[in-house]
Amino acid sequence: MSISFPIRRAVAAALMFAITLPSWAADPLTLTEAQRIAVGRSQQLVAQDDLASAARDQAMAAGQLPDPVLRLGIDNLPINGPDRFSLNNDFMTQRSIGLMQEFPSTEKRQLRSERFEREAQRIQAQRQLTLANVQRDTALAWLNRYYSQAQRELMQQQIEESQLQVQAADIAFRTGRGNEADLFAARAAVIGLQDRLSQIEQQSRSAGLSLARWVGAAAAERPPAGPPPWQSTPLQGEDLSEHLKQHPDLRVIRAEIDAAETEVQLAQANKHADWSVEASYSQRGPAYSNMVSIQVSIPLQWDQQDRQDREVAAKLALVDEAQARYDDMLRSHEAEVSSLLNDWQTGKDRVARYRNELIPTAHQRSEAALTAYRGGKGDLASALSARRDEVDARLQALTVEMDTARSWAQLNYLIPDHSMAMSGQEQP
Repeated sequence: MSISFPIRRAVAAALMFAITLPSWAADPLTLTEAQRIAVGRSQQLVAQDDLASAARDQAMAAGQLPDPVLRLGIDNLPINGPDRFSLNNDFMTQRSIGLMQEFPSTEKRQLRSERFEREAQRIQAQRQLTLANVQRDTALAWLNRYYSQAQRELMQQQIEESQLQVQAADIAFRTGRGNEADLFAARAAVIGLQDRLSQIEQQSRSAGLSLARWVGAAAAERPPAGPPPWQSTPLQGEDLSEHLKQHPDLRVIRAEIDAAETEVQLAQANKHADWSVEASYSQRGPAYSNMVSIQVSIPLQWDQQDRQDREVAAKLALVDEAQARYDDMLRSHEAEVSSLLNDWQTGKDRVARYRNELIPTAHQRSEAALTAYRGGKGDLASALSARRDEVDARLQALTVEMDTARSWAQLNYLIPDHSMAMSGQEQP
């Protein structure tokens, strides 16, 4: 005799619960927690914080006057004759001590300081890009783990149900109401499902290893908690260009433009030469007067047209270059995001079609084929074929949903999410 479908479904659900209980008894790992852990473990973010701190310290140093220069010397020391190497006998010999100070203008010192501040801003923008990449890549790894786990559970459930079909075919064969070919077909269906399960488990292990790169091995072993909120994105209904201007890639180039403009101002300020002042005290022999000297040094910019003006022109060209890269990057991201939005919206439509039409239709066909087989109006091969088609539809639905969720993650983390706090403890 055969086992009725409601009883078979209940037995399969009970077996599935027993199989999965040990793994799901562990504390599940949510997407947000995974990203917090990944941010807390990122050494790239630590390195960029250190770089920004270094740039700010350099900005403070660059705004100060140059260090004064201490000069010690002996002038006009005889090297032959009766007074050779004497410091006191010749009236021209003098021992000198002096101090020289360069006085760059206040504007130049401010611009030199601002140049490092711009560098700190660029590093901070680069840090935002790293943060967005960490959040996005962690989300993609978590999604792979989540959907491979979902596919694994689906295949396990189908194997349990197919094994019940093998038992029913075996009973039918032994009681003379079925044939041996049906029994072999049912066993072959189970073997085929087990092979597909092996492939999915391999994908699941690979997904776990990928996730461990971001959250550590211990956290990656925890079961993912879902489903992810892939049905909506902040880019819906927004001005895409305005939103993209906050993209870290563009903020990095914007900081480079600001730094290049500061370099232009500094090059223009360098057209005004810096003065240096030196004061020295010279001591001569006891029979002679000691002396004080004061000197002022002024660089002579004889050829500004081919030196200082050329430097200004070079810095202006770098501003134009950075602006051109900014415009090109903006267009590139607009095209990329438009494509991702198209993929995401199309994926949403396909997921809805699978859920509302394809899977219900495949299930109805599978049930009808199974009912026909039980009633002696159909063969087991047709029932198994219909069941395989239903399994394929469910697996394909999960694949389409995973691809859609991946498009969502790439859209959702174009700009870093600052609402999530960093994990308090770094995971191993």
